[in-house]
Amino acid sequence: MSELRHDPIQRRWVIISTERGLRPMDLQPVAQPVAQPQSTCPFCRGQERHTPPEIARVGDGNGSWDARVVPNKFPALGIEGDIDRRAVGQFDRMNGIGAHEVVIETPDHATDLAETPLGRFAAVLRLYRDRLADLMRDPRLRFVIVFKNHGDAAGASLSHPHSQIIATPVTPLAVAAELQAAREHYNVKERCLFCDIMHQELAEQRRVVVADADFVTIAPYASRNPFEMMLMPRRHAHDFSRCDDAMLLALACHFREVLRRMKAALGDVPYNFILHTAPNSIHSVDVRGDYWKTLHLDWHWHFEILPRLTRVAGFEWGTGFYINPTAPEDAARYLREVDPS
Repeated sequence: MSELRHDPIQRRWVIISTERGLRPMDLQPVAQPVAQPQSTCPFCRGQERHTPPEIARVGDGNGSWDARVVPNKFPALGIEGDIDRRAVGQFDRMNGIGAHEVVIETPDHATDLAETPLGRFAAVLRLYRDRLADLMRDPRLRFVIVFKNHGDAAGASLSHPHSQIIATPVTPLAVAAELQAAREHYNVKERCLFCDIMHQELAEQRRVVVADADFVTIAPYASRNPFEMMLMPRRHAHDFSRCDDAMLLALACHFREVLRRMKAALGDVPYNFILHTAPNSIHSVDVRGDYWKTLHLDWHWHFEILPRLTRVAGFEWGTGFYINPTAPEDAARYLREVDPS
């Protein structure tokens, strides 16, 4: 029988409907579009002149680099100007102030994060951290999101491995819902909601994909999509920009194993991952306008990893429900048992 499950973080209901027939062994690698030729790729080494001037890089400074950050050539939001929020009758508007950056993860055109050397993966994570810290010093910006689109079906416009950073002058609705749920949980129980979920999952083990001394990745109880995962630090931490280099190296090791297990199980599947970290502390206020004094206690940064194996259709758009044909317990077991090498 189908089952409705409630997500205590996003406070949404999900339908787990295994009768729809999508079992782990039924999943086939999804065909990817033909890769862009390396000779015309603006993200390859030697093609730096085809990107806007870089913001940051990891490398030796002599023309060699492991990863770079450049402004997006077609930004969703721009860094120059004032917000100028004002009413338009019953509506509100503001200028499109923010930042939109591209993290070029490797000079190697055909190497994705699952196969990249550990040091280079850690370098990408350091760039995430450093750009988050820098952007959060801008009082106009409230939230910074880091995300990766891998594959055409996941929204990638270029095949060269890259991820993106967007800073916004408002807190996105999905993140605001998580922040509010975390705060209300803390107000009642004086504990972090994410820590409570993690401790329960580690005790039960049914939905744990990978766990080590520093991080744990689970298939969420109310997963929206088949093989959805959440990665979080085992020690409570609210702000990704405060991670030190040693923690990021440990995260690179853990994250790479998760991606390798996903690739071994599903093939070169399109996927997204998204980092949810603390909003700008300058604007740490709740929905009533009170200063958010417990943000460092109730919030817990995490990555959401979303393979694109199903499509969102009319029912999902119309109701906000998701229908997941693969139970997260089955997905976690399959990912644990697959050989990631």
